[in-house]
Amino acid sequence: MVYHATMPRFARLAALIALTGLIAMPAHAAPERYALNADQSQVGFTYRLNDAHHHGTMPVKSADIWLDLARLPASRIDVTLDARGVRAGFIFATRALKGASLLDTAHHPEIRFHATRIVGDLSGATITGALTIRGITRQVTLHARLYRRHGTDPGDLDRLTVMLTGAVSRSAFGVTGYAGLVADEIGLRIIARIEK
Repeated sequence: MVYHATMPRFARLAALIALTGLIAMPAHAAPERYALNADQSQVGFTYRLNDAHHHGTMPVKSADIWLDLARLPASRIDVTLDARGVRAGFIFATRALKGASLLDTAHHPEIRFHATRIVGDLSGATITGALTIRGITRQVTLHARLYRRHGTDPGDLDRLTVMLTGAVSRSAFGVTGYAGLVADEIGLRIIARIEK
């Protein structure tokens, strides 16, 4: 199901159940290309520094997104992030994050995610893919939800918001600096606004 971005969670659930039979999908539609609105999309992340939680963001540089909304496993997703544009919540953390012992953005200016397996449907999906940070590639799994844009009709799926959540181990990618201060797990919350 596709959620309406501004509805409370319970109301969204009720609406989704009611709309199950109202959104007719072609039985075997081919994947369609969706363009990313980079200005309204970003990767949000959380990290723990000295037992306090902090938030940061990283811009999405580009995305190649082909969705088959009738058969999500047939979809294709390839996203590149601009690591040089990372913001860690305050200036000293941002400088450290760009440095050689963390993201090393001077030598690795981009982070890439390429989906290799998508399981689920419009009510929720998991996306497994290859994530490359600092030239190191590891498999990660993200949880995905689709939301309709505010004010659109229930059957209008031309403009969507995709929310992806998950977590990664920074040390698995060689991002090992400040291990005594910063926890290993980094939480992810990715918002991508896309349209046909």
